[in-house]
Amino acid sequence: MTTTEQATSVFLDAARGASTPRAPIWLMRQAGRYLPEYRALKERHSFWEMCRTPEIAAEVTVQPLRRFPLDAAIIFSDIMTPLPPMGVPVDFAPGPVIRTPVRTAEDVARLAVPPGAELAPFVGEAIRLVRERIPVPVIGFAGAPLTVAGYAVQGAGSADYAEFRSWLRREPLAAHGLLDKLAAVTAAYLREQIAAGAGAVQLFDSWAGIHDRRVYATFGMPYARRVLDELADTGVPRIYLAVGASHLYPQIARLPAEVISVDWRQPLDVSRAALPGKALQGNLDPTVMLTDRETVLAAGRQVLRDGLGGAHIFNLGHGVLPGTPPDNVARLVDLVHEFPRDTDTATHEEADAEGKDGEDEER
Repeated sequence: MTTTEQATSVFLDAARGASTPRAPIWLMRQAGRYLPEYRALKERHSFWEMCRTPEIAAEVTVQPLRRFPLDAAIIFSDIMTPLPPMGVPVDFAPGPVIRTPVRTAEDVARLAVPPGAELAPFVGEAIRLVRERIPVPVIGFAGAPLTVAGYAVQGAGSADYAEFRSWLRREPLAAHGLLDKLAAVTAAYLREQIAAGAGAVQLFDSWAGIHDRRVYATFGMPYARRVLDELADTGVPRIYLAVGASHLYPQIARLPAEVISVDWRQPLDVSRAALPGKALQGNLDPTVMLTDRETVLAAGRQVLRDGLGGAHIFNLGHGVLPGTPPDNVARLVDLVHEFPRDTDTATHEEADAEGKDGEDEER
């Protein structure tokens, strides 16, 4: 993708808060297990091998773009990628497992803070390869310090992160030390992705929502802000994702991110009122994609209508689920591309009714 093509991207326009004739669309985990071509690769390579081999990571990134006219690609990688260079080995079985969790001040003191160029050069190379192959922007990403710290301390994914949440209170000095190092590494890692050609970056704070406002204000927001602030001079749009975090929106609204990615738990127009001045990304429930065509289209239209009040990037509220039929993704992408944003809501509702009549006649 050329610099000129990036300058005319509907995705980047929306990410910068501009009015667009339609909503751009990309999907978290748009490259993944729901695609047979991904599963075929996964049979021959481990997950880490796929992430760490630029040619394979680039191929996986591009796979959904061959099927669907998406408006952005997200580089195939994992939020755990910066941990091994810091001295925290990560296995996948199949989810991330850290067999020697970070639990003490001594553990934190031993962690390295490598320069950006030494963190994951294979990710930058994969971004460069992808940019040569597709005409849309590539999104770089990283895990937010609080979320990555949760894995590093807990030792694996968890429903409630009880060990990590109690550790934050038991060992606040060690916690701040860990988060400080993670913030430095994350900012450097994202800058390397931008230097390689990422046109936007997303900071995944996937587990922010399990924390209360005081804990987030102490251990989450300051370090997310530091990462985002470190990227301000790059000029690329910054996207911040926090799942199940509507109770944190008064704080999230103050983060220096152009875009806030929201989950499905409340309508976009409700979230927009709590996040003034932000472009919104989302927020179709991923489980809708497991249903039939009519349900997908009806739910997609509702999200599009809810998003008419400001800049909107269509996405799911979280990642594409493994059982999602690819045809449902194709239908959704077509719907989003055909849904104009320069028409009032009443006109959209009339068009929806006519479209439904047509679908009934087809059946």
